[in-house]
Amino acid sequence: MNIPPNFTTHKTIWTSLVLGIVIAGVAIGFIGWTLLKVHRAPVIEVEHSVVTLQVPSGSHFQGVIRELEQLGVVRSSMWWRLYGRIFNPVIQAGEYNFKGGESLASWLRKMAHGEVSRHRFTIVEGWTLRQLRRALAETTRLGQQTQEWSDEQLMTALGCEQCPAEGAFLPETYVYQRGESDLSLLARAHEAMHLALHAVWANRDPDLPLSEARDLLILASLIEKETGVPEERGTIAGVFVRRLNLGMRLQTDPTVIYGLGETYNGNLTRADLRTDHPWNTYTRHGLPSTPIAMPGLASLQAAGQPAPGDALYFVARGDGTHVFSETLEEHNRAVNRYIRGRQ
Repeated sequence: MNIPPNFTTHKTIWTSLVLGIVIAGVAIGFIGWTLLKVHRAPVIEVEHSVVTLQVPSGSHFQGVIRELEQLGVVRSSMWWRLYGRIFNPVIQAGEYNFKGGESLASWLRKMAHGEVSRHRFTIVEGWTLRQLRRALAETTRLGQQTQEWSDEQLMTALGCEQCPAEGAFLPETYVYQRGESDLSLLARAHEAMHLALHAVWANRDPDLPLSEARDLLILASLIEKETGVPEERGTIAGVFVRRLNLGMRLQTDPTVIYGLGETYNGNLTRADLRTDHPWNTYTRHGLPSTPIAMPGLASLQAAGQPAPGDALYFVARGDGTHVFSETLEEHNRAVNRYIRGRQ
């Protein structure tokens, strides 16, 4: 049999082509298998329980991988980089927490959707503005935009130029992400107080001796500072309202303490009670000129709907609760028992 002269050449070409296809298929299969393995593999090695990573704006996948490699939490970074070059995953800036055993798929989903770490800041019921601003300044995850501002500058920035800053923020827990400014958090707290106060004001007892919502806020701040016992708030509100109706001075110690400011050393004296200032309810009739703290929602509601009763006086037992009295004689007996007795 005569074989065509070009048959061998064609056979060699086909053999090489098939071999090349096989080799390419194996290579592609190997790379695909490797990339699939990388995609499903844990990003964070098991010995690292949690890693916090800050991704700046404008970062790309390759840079993030280098950062993780420098932190010592990924191995075989060549495959991570190859994955990045092929698929070029989209990532969003922010702070992320990654747990040991999380897959790249889970990680990329977080990064693509901007599922950044969330932090919490709690404004405590009864805090003064000074305490709030000090706590904000110590919160390093927040951007410090207002730290050097006066209270007046702060309220102007919040669009409430004539509003007193004291009492203007609702005690609650606020969620934020790293880098958010303290002004942004305060704006949310201020809006929350505005909404809560005006909702309570709209549903207040119509016989309250208060002319505007701001008066209710001031009254609520007195209630907040006088007791931490929930069931007493309405009763204390009732005492204050009855005294206002009768033209009696409120004579509540927290107003004097507030006026003393940082000079207060924990010991309230008779001289302190007699020293006049805009918050001293022993020397002045009516409500003080501003709130003395940030009241929570429960104190706002108590101020808007005081409990009925006849008590005009109360004195602390020393355990957080109070004894309520209708007459001065009863009150003096309670004072002798719970105040002078302790002394």
